[in-house]
Amino acid sequence: MIVCSNCKNQEPSGAIFCSECGMQLVQLEGQKTQQIYKETEELHTAPMGGLNPTATSTWISLHLLDGGQIIPVSERTEFTLGRLSENQPIMPDLDLTTYQAFNHGVSRLHAVIRLVNGQVTVMDLGSANGTYLNGVRLIANAESPLRHGDILALGKLKIQIILNLM
Repeated sequence: MIVCSNCKNQEPSGAIFCSECGMQLVQLEGQKTQQIYKETEELHTAPMGGLNPTATSTWISLHLLDGGQIIPVSERTEFTLGRLSENQPIMPDLDLTTYQAFNHGVSRLHAVIRLVNGQVTVMDLGSANGTYLNGVRLIANAESPLRHGDILALGKLKIQIILNLM
């Protein structure tokens, strides 16, 4: 467990950001980051450490907590998460097969993440093992808002959400 130095919240080992306050938990030399401020239900970013927010096309990254991998997602405003399966006619936009998705209970088409008018949402697509947001199971086919630092679990595959909204 990692304890946030800002709010004292406990996070699982490997977490990069605190799910309560968004504080960066791991300090790496030369890493560029940005801090996100919340004002009246809108997310705004403030550049830090010389980061040019217009130089990137990635609006979200997924930090896989078990393995520590970070998956940047392109500027698409909607993508499905899931795993491949033989003879499956429909494939997810983001294939999590190589991250032991089957063993973690990830469905073939598990969830969808959307960016609409600056708001990021997640929706479970009727998955067999459920989608959890910060430990709370989501209702299938109902959108739920995502915030920077949230922990999303597809079955048992835990993912920390890293937002880069401008």
